[in-house]
Amino acid sequence: MKKIAAYIVCALCLWACGGAADSNESSPVSESAIQAAISGTEAQDRALLERGVRQAAFLWRAADGTEEEFCDLVRSSFKGTPEGKKELFDKLSSAYAAINGMYGELGTVLQRPVILKGPAPDDVDFILSMYSPYSHLSDDMFANRLAFITVLNFPNYTLAEKNELGKNWSRLEWAYARMGDQFTTRVPARIGQDSGEAGSRAESYIADYNIMMGHLLTESGERLFPEDMVLLSHWNLRDEIKSNYADVPHAREKQEMIYKVMEHIVLQDIPGEVVNNAAYDWAPYSNRTWKDGQELTLAPEGAERYARILDIFHTMLQADPYCPQQPDAIIRNFEGGMEVSADEIESLFVKLLSSDQVKRTGDLIRKRLGRDLRPYDIWYDGFKSRSAMPEDRLSEQTRALYPDPEAFEKGMPKMLQNLGFSKSYAEYLADKIGVEAARGSGHALGTPGKGYKSYLRTRVADSGMDYKGYNIAVHEFGHNVEQTIDMYDIDYYTLNGVPNTAFTEALAFIFQKRDLKLLGYDTKIDDNVTLDIFWGMYEIMGVSLVDMYTWRWLYAHRDATPEDLRDNCLRIAREVWNMYFEPVLGTHDSPILAIYSHMVNSPMYLPNYPFGHIVEYQLEEHFSRLPDPDVLGPEIERIWKIGRLTPQAWMNEAVGSDVSIDPILKAVDRILAAS
Repeated sequence: MKKIAAYIVCALCLWACGGAADSNESSPVSESAIQAAISGTEAQDRALLERGVRQAAFLWRAADGTEEEFCDLVRSSFKGTPEGKKELFDKLSSAYAAINGMYGELGTVLQRPVILKGPAPDDVDFILSMYSPYSHLSDDMFANRLAFITVLNFPNYTLAEKNELGKNWSRLEWAYARMGDQFTTRVPARIGQDSGEAGSRAESYIADYNIMMGHLLTESGERLFPEDMVLLSHWNLRDEIKSNYADVPHAREKQEMIYKVMEHIVLQDIPGEVVNNAAYDWAPYSNRTWKDGQELTLAPEGAERYARILDIFHTMLQADPYCPQQPDAIIRNFEGGMEVSADEIESLFVKLLSSDQVKRTGDLIRKRLGRDLRPYDIWYDGFKSRSAMPEDRLSEQTRALYPDPEAFEKGMPKMLQNLGFSKSYAEYLADKIGVEAARGSGHALGTPGKGYKSYLRTRVADSGMDYKGYNIAVHEFGHNVEQTIDMYDIDYYTLNGVPNTAFTEALAFIFQKRDLKLLGYDTKIDDNVTLDIFWGMYEIMGVSLVDMYTWRWLYAHRDATPEDLRDNCLRIAREVWNMYFEPVLGTHDSPILAIYSHMVNSPMYLPNYPFGHIVEYQLEEHFSRLPDPDVLGPEIERIWKIGRLTPQAWMNEAVGSDVSIDPILKAVDRILAAS
């Protein structure tokens, strides 16, 4: 999961909207002043001048100066020749690279006590972690007029314009367009700070949401899990379900118990005191609790999970009036962030969820398992070769190889060479990635600029990195490789990164699929892998629709209480289940699609995963046509140097086609027909 702390994500999103005066006043610049500014300025490209002037005028406020001062700024600051524009671009690129680098590194330092494994953070740690270095940056950029100079010379293009005009743009023209995305509206700094604090509270809530598996009891009092097993919701709980598709003791019973635990979490009738607390034994089926052998009644958690979502929603509502071009968080997330509309995303997902291929794949899984399907079979792991290997054997190997984060860091160059990177380039990339033990499930924190490291955070037990931790670490490693290539090796700073987070998820999935190869096993990307990707799409597309529909409900019910949100999120989860999953897996009204922690601490991040799976499959199909499909390094380097174009433009340069689910539907159809 490419997930830095949610409060930093929120702050960055609001900075992209801009910032400044704590007022939603309209621009005082009249049409006559705009015309005067245009007519009084020399420019070879008059259309570009007018676009820049109008966008700068839209952002101007009375506190910024008079109309005459606005006109003076235009005349003195617009670069009317290609040479002047390029010189300004280089200066701004260097400045923004320095600012983002230093501010990003400061945020990294301040969040470490809360994010990383170590002593329990105290109040001061949490206060420091909530500080957003970016919160006043946009204010400052408008106050010193650097934002206006940027907008004036590098105006913003709409998504539709980028997709159409970008077909003929040079790399430099794309870089200019991305410079124009820096400032599109103005949001007060206080809102960015509020957003950061809400995100930090949600992140802390999720980071410590551990289930003490050794303290779970069957109705007969039996313990199915090791006494010291602690699993973070939802990631580790889901992965434990996956691990029990191997031939291990009590596999089915463990899966059923974890499913019941997940139900209690989303329903919020889980006893609040059993979370992250080894003092109690808990029988999930009857929802009874004991301490020191004595049964006692504990209060349910209630609606805390949903209160965290509401906190973030309310900060988004504060920002809405300041973003007239993208007036709600849903539009900003999809058209602004992903650069794909929510309707397009929903259409892609519904097409796959409704496909005949889903039903036929479900029939294949039912046949393989020899039983009726259950809701948790959305995480069926039997298409992976590792499912035939007991996880404890894999964990023995990973613990021996990686007893601590430092050992994983030292092993990264060899892993990259196993993927076909040259020895020198593998060492070059690995030198720019640090590995740290995470308090939560882990995440990849991208480098904020050249001269700074990316960080791979993953959970490492005192006994070493178990297989679950290793599998997650390999996923995060894929993110870090992307983050390093398209920052350090990009031709223009403003093109650093990827079109949206789905594209970094794609490379993380590509790495994760090869985790056994990195352990020395002879694994291949074959038809089973295609089915595994497809089944993963099915699961996460349903989860993503729940997230999307929940935010639509929130915007229609802005005064909702946490209890209202809980009840309606569960209603939405059940409706999506009944529509697309009950016909395949059975069980009416299952709420399981609401379990993902991303819904709490990473608003609307989830659709990036299935979109990333779509990209992943098209890339895997592309890699399969290489002269040696095991030598991915040079092609990964080429593709991720494309940088931050729009999704369709990026995909066409990468593999020569648009983003589409048709390739995987056709492949699954072929595989099922032959099975």
